[in-house]
Amino acid sequence: MSRVGKQPITIPSGVTIEIKNNLIVVKGSKGELKKEIHENMKMEMKDGELTVLRPNDSKLNRSLHGLYRSLLANMVEGVSKGFEKRLEIIGVGYRAKTSGKKITLSLGFSHPIEYVAPDGVEFKMDEENKNTIIVTGIDKQLVGEAAAKIRSYKKPEPYKGKGIRYEGEYVARKAGKAAASASA
Repeated sequence: MSRVGKQPITIPSGVTIEIKNNLIVVKGSKGELKKEIHENMKMEMKDGELTVLRPNDSKLNRSLHGLYRSLLANMVEGVSKGFEKRLEIIGVGYRAKTSGKKITLSLGFSHPIEYVAPDGVEFKMDEENKNTIIVTGIDKQLVGEAAAKIRSYKKPEPYKGKGIRYEGEYVARKAGKAAASASA
């Protein structure tokens, strides 16, 4: 049995879940998320906990069991707390500026890059560290996709470490040509 799928999802106060056929609607203080689930998976609400049930142990049902449990747990967490990804901009002259739902990145190219946030995602700049972008929203997938898209404009390079990276991300550094020839 799926160890992930068997775990019940605790529903915090202020979050309501409606199950209509194969559509699940999760509402909370931050917003509302909807998800259509596979017809084999069944949901059961009991004592403030949501449990995902599967009909049998076929390979398809086993794989869907843990998947839908994780997706529903992320929906519950998103509407109650929200999700956040932090990106650091490292490099001389590299900077970002937010205005409404748009972020403008100056990354050493001949032109600034503008990225408009998808619906449900917001950009903020960190007050203390001006080179940190905070991507927030209630949908974990959208937040991750937006952060990955921003990072893809200038991935961190291994020689000087310049670029956009996730907060706390380790970038393996390489020795340059001068260091390699000096040791030979």
